[in-house]
Amino acid sequence: MIHILYEDRFILVCRKLPGILSQAGPGPNLPELLEEAYGGTVYPVHRLDRETGGAMVFARTRPGAAALSEAIRQNRLRKEYCCVARGVPQPGEGIWRDLLLHDKARNKSFVVQRMRGGVREAELDYRVIAAEGGTALVRVRLHTGRTHQIRVQFASRGTPLLGDGKYGGGGGPLALWSCLLAFPHPKTGEEMLFRDFPSGGPWEIFEEALQADFSDDSKRQNS
Repeated sequence: MIHILYEDRFILVCRKLPGILSQAGPGPNLPELLEEAYGGTVYPVHRLDRETGGAMVFARTRPGAAALSEAIRQNRLRKEYCCVARGVPQPGEGIWRDLLLHDKARNKSFVVQRMRGGVREAELDYRVIAAEGGTALVRVRLHTGRTHQIRVQFASRGTPLLGDGKYGGGGGPLALWSCLLAFPHPKTGEEMLFRDFPSGGPWEIFEEALQADFSDDSKRQNS
């Protein structure tokens, strides 16, 4: 059963589970599952890595997909993630800017030192929410959407994400989740905001801290 956060005639906002593709492809994928459950066609406008879970929005009409894609181009689709890192990033908050090269043959990204063919700029900001047992719960906001961006930027600084075997984080489920999604509604223009939180596994010791931090958003914004 797919967990739906919101639906109307124009959009579906749902929780993507780890292990499911966010776009059409071989094996279980969210567009096909949504179409089977709700009928009609859904249109992906953004993606999550197969191993990543959390909130996603799909358009239910072609004009809606075009409007959401335009919002992305205008940087009006806000995506925030939570992750658990091995080690504690230093300083406790900041902005990371890197040059990333994605090796399609190996499906792996690398931080490089100079611009050349295939290299793209990557930027995110982060804030450590809590730390315990040599791991840290971190909140991340993406400013660019590069392949494996969060995973490689954390790994390049010696704090790979827990469970990220590709980038040195060891085995187990990948501790990366799409926790917040905000965008203008493709029909009405109303600002839509959705939160979705992981539970269990690597998140268990941080669940209260995670939800408390997101609930404090309005206090920080008004201070």
